[in-house]
Amino acid sequence: METRKVRHSMVCMEEADEAVAELRAALVGIGVVLPSLRIDPLSYARESPCPALDLGYCSVDGARRLAAALREAGRER
Repeated sequence: METRKVRHSMVCMEEADEAVAELRAALVGIGVVLPSLRIDPLSYARESPCPALDLGYCSVDGARRLAAALREAGRER
């Protein structure tokens, strides 16, 4: 049973790393950089970690670019 928890945690951590990379690439593609984008270190503190992303610091310009990109994506639906 313990092995299953460890395996699950490892998969969660790998998926979180992939999600950070995927989000970072998508944001760069629309001209937005979130310099503090990372896996939240506190989410590792659980007995069976299931990480959360920390979007972190965002400049006003970055927030406006992100908002514009989201509005555009919403119109395309």
